[in-house]
Amino acid sequence: MKKQNIISLLAAFAVVISGSFVVAQQTNGSQSLRDVPIDEVNVIDEVQKQDTTSRFGRNYRQPPPLVPHSIAQYQIDLNANQCLSCHDWTNAGDRNAPTLSMTHYLGREGEQLDQVAGTRWFCNQCHVPQANAPTLVDNDFTPSN
Repeated sequence: MKKQNIISLLAAFAVVISGSFVVAQQTNGSQSLRDVPIDEVNVIDEVQKQDTTSRFGRNYRQPPPLVPHSIAQYQIDLNANQCLSCHDWTNAGDRNAPTLSMTHYLGREGEQLDQVAGTRWFCNQCHVPQANAPTLVDNDFTPSN
């Protein structure tokens, strides 16, 4: 019975200590990473929607093209890549879709492969959906001709 009482006393002590630590953290002037106090609502900026009305131009030579259609429900993992159902060279003609660059079929040593190289399997590493989002940082960048 004594052991149970000691365990209960230690648990109660731990709750009191942790509660006072939280109060101390809020009153000593420390700031949260959200820039608002913990007890206030954190307002999130508007989420930018994908722009599928037209294709965006490229801003410099040989960037990865932006994706002009939704890929929200696409499966791209170790087992499957749904992008290839349209963009693989075997299907692109029938689907009226752009074909992957031949660089996507080169192995690590530069050898030509019949399938997409494992290093190019995850399309959304480089290709992102196009969105007409505002710039996050002011800059004076002008696209090349």
